[in-house]
Amino acid sequence: MPFNILTFASIMLEQEYQLHTLSNGIRLIHRYVNSPVAHLGLFINTGSRDEEHDEHGLAHLIEHMLFKGTSTRKAYYILSRMEDVGGELNAYTTKEETCIHGTFFNNYYARALELISDIAFHSAFPLNELKKEREIILDEINSYKDSPSELIFDEFEELLYDGNPLARNILGNEEGLKSFTPEQIRNFIRRNYCTGQMVVSSVGNIGFKKLVRLFENFFSIPAMEPERVRAMVTYHYKPVERKLERNTYQAHCIIGNLAYRIDDQRRLALYLLNNYLGGPGMNSRLNMALRERKGYAYTIDSMYTSYSDTGNITIYYGTDKALIGKCRDIILKELQELRERPLSTIKLQKAKRQVMGHIAISSENNENYMLSMGKSLMVFNRIESLAETGKKIEAITSHQLQDIANEILNPEQLSYLIYQ
Repeated sequence: MPFNILTFASIMLEQEYQLHTLSNGIRLIHRYVNSPVAHLGLFINTGSRDEEHDEHGLAHLIEHMLFKGTSTRKAYYILSRMEDVGGELNAYTTKEETCIHGTFFNNYYARALELISDIAFHSAFPLNELKKEREIILDEINSYKDSPSELIFDEFEELLYDGNPLARNILGNEEGLKSFTPEQIRNFIRRNYCTGQMVVSSVGNIGFKKLVRLFENFFSIPAMEPERVRAMVTYHYKPVERKLERNTYQAHCIIGNLAYRIDDQRRLALYLLNNYLGGPGMNSRLNMALRERKGYAYTIDSMYTSYSDTGNITIYYGTDKALIGKCRDIILKELQELRERPLSTIKLQKAKRQVMGHIAISSENNENYMLSMGKSLMVFNRIESLAETGKKIEAITSHQLQDIANEILNPEQLSYLIYQ
């Protein structure tokens, strides 16, 4: 019997979840799993793009400072609270969100919820800790500069979004970091942190009624309703090509363009096309063309990133400096094929099976599921089931992919950044 994505999705165990909302607007989403290990995260719909011009790097600095002391705890006791019982506590900042998350044995749910609430809402931002953390982030920035294969993505977004908040990298710069004060941190939080745009996401072995009681106990804080509303931006994009001299043995190159925003109906089709073009599979079109057939590049990836008002697609490759042009020609030829010839029925079905498999496998990782579930509720106010996703993927046609390729992979709209 031929493979059918809808049949495949329907026999997968659907991921059940439960919801609860506090009067202050903070939402809780929970998925029960029969595992001794739980995962919990607080998502805040604020990131580096919400900084003012003179606040570059402040959102990321706040993420660090959340671990440096509250009104009742010093930094050591924050760091030890979960680690003393074998758990972990971490955080990250992106351009549009901040997340504090932990992993722990199920019987420490109360400990994890209380700690995350304490550092999120009662951090003291002591000046002595701020001075130390500035130096740590400066070291982080310098280490990042030593990784051209990572740095190039930030610099490429600076080209794409020139003059807009999304253009700024998340880490900030030395001048700004050395000037920030505890009062600036508090002002940023007052202006941007909104309880109505916060989500607590949980995956673990705990009854929902018990979890709700703990959630209400530790997160029933006064509502936070800041004045900031994230402005949607119109991007006046013009393709650009830039070559920068770098003291590296290997050349690092990116080709890319603006793409669809996170709520665009074509987003999933572009995700499928991107996965087929240069996703994580070793059989991706670009990996086969550059690495397997020619041996020109060790790394060749295509990535699609979406934001609330825009997105971008990037094709990255690292190669010998003498092969930059040859690699570029091969990539452009592959893009031309996608624009001129719709995928055959067989290739389209293979692409659909592969992307659906990646989604299903990712959902088996409980930490990944907790993170994706929390972000989905925060951004879309709903969770899409595997069957729903499968139905949408099955409906994608080769002509839709061809239309997207002609729009997004149009050679006249591509930008280039090369470290050589």
